Amino acid sequence: MPQDVSRSDSAEPRTGKTTLHILTLTPFYPSSENPVYGTYISEPIEHFAEFNLRSSVIAVSPLHHKRHSAARSAATEWLRYPMIPGNAGLTTAGIFLYQRLLSCVRRMHRRSPIDVIHAHTALPCGHAAWIITQRLHIPLVVTIHGLDVFNACYQPGSGGANRRAKLSADVYRRAASVICISHAVENMLKAGMKEPVSSRTIYNGTDTELFSPAEPGSPNGLSNARLNILMVGNLLRGKGQEVVFKAMAEVAAQFPDLTCTVIGEGPDEGRFREVTRALGITGKVSFLGRQDRRSVAHAMRKCTVFALPSRFEGLGCAYLEAMACGKPVIACEGQGIAEIIQHRKNGWLIPVDGVEEMASALRELLSSGDLRSNIGSNARQSIVNGLTLTDQVRHLGDVYREVTRS
Repeated sequence: MPQDVSRSDSAEPRTGKTTLHILTLTPFYPSSENPVYGTYISEPIEHFAEFNLRSSVIAVSPLHHKRHSAARSAATEWLRYPMIPGNAGLTTAGIFLYQRLLSCVRRMHRRSPIDVIHAHTALPCGHAAWIITQRLHIPLVVTIHGLDVFNACYQPGSGGANRRAKLSADVYRRAASVICISHAVENMLKAGMKEPVSSRTIYNGTDTELFSPAEPGSPNGLSNARLNILMVGNLLRGKGQEVVFKAMAEVAAQFPDLTCTVIGEGPDEGRFREVTRALGITGKVSFLGRQDRRSVAHAMRKCTVFALPSRFEGLGCAYLEAMACGKPVIACEGQGIAEIIQHRKNGWLIPVDGVEEMASALRELLSSGDLRSNIGSNARQSIVNGLTLTDQVRHLGDVYREVTRS
């Protein structure tokens, strides 16, 4: 059965409010096989008890995927369910998941009544949770984590987009509240719905203790660090790594010692390696693969500039984490992160696919330690003043209490 992962069930409530039992249903969660996958779900849950919230988590995975086991850092029970492989299977996956979940959730509900089911993504978790909440008379909250709001699945061979869109809209319409990770996501939701839906934006929070600036004067400090560009993200064309490689080649003569560190894994790694070879910068680019959270934080403290010109980003936790480390971040206009970054004040924005603009940004930022320091300091303040994990959970708690009263 799913394990209780709140920090302290026996702790005295800090606000005097009744403790709510939240069941989180998610396909994204750390496992022993991949302890960094879904930390944007697990890390806020660690703060639930601070706001009189008690959490149970069920993480789900299709039978045709590799079996997962719980990570030490994120207690949960992994539940496997049948699903037709591929994106076309999303239209029926929620039904199969519901059939696997119902008896488990009923037992949990009898033992410790569930106040809210919080499903991450409409399909399949939101669909399954919607059926369960109707049976158990529990409010449903759904979070949308990216710009593919209606599960169009922008990949070759992704048929059935209209069926997925209709089913996703049905889930959103029946949810007591739909949480969006940025206004960009919320605007896409509202534009695609034929009738009003109860929605709000809650930005992802950041662990500002783990992701913190280097000590002044340390080898990782701004003034002493070697010039290095850091990218953290899945190795996919849409993340924009190629833009950074091309810009790096353009500024190589001005900054001959400039290096680039790439953290992440994905299907386009081979292509990116070929791009660096064609540009003549292979020896300057290091592909480190997947790294644990502490290694990512260390790399962020050590880098000079963080850059990820993603073309399709609902928000992007890596940007927030680099900002929390006091680093200037280069991202793209029109993405969710543009709601946080103020150009040249606490970060840098360029057009999508803007190689020349990326090269110009690198020239300016790499040439001025004072500019980097000012932007990095403002970036850190932007995170600690409203974008921490505590801030996120406070807002989530407000939603949970609101839907239980309605």
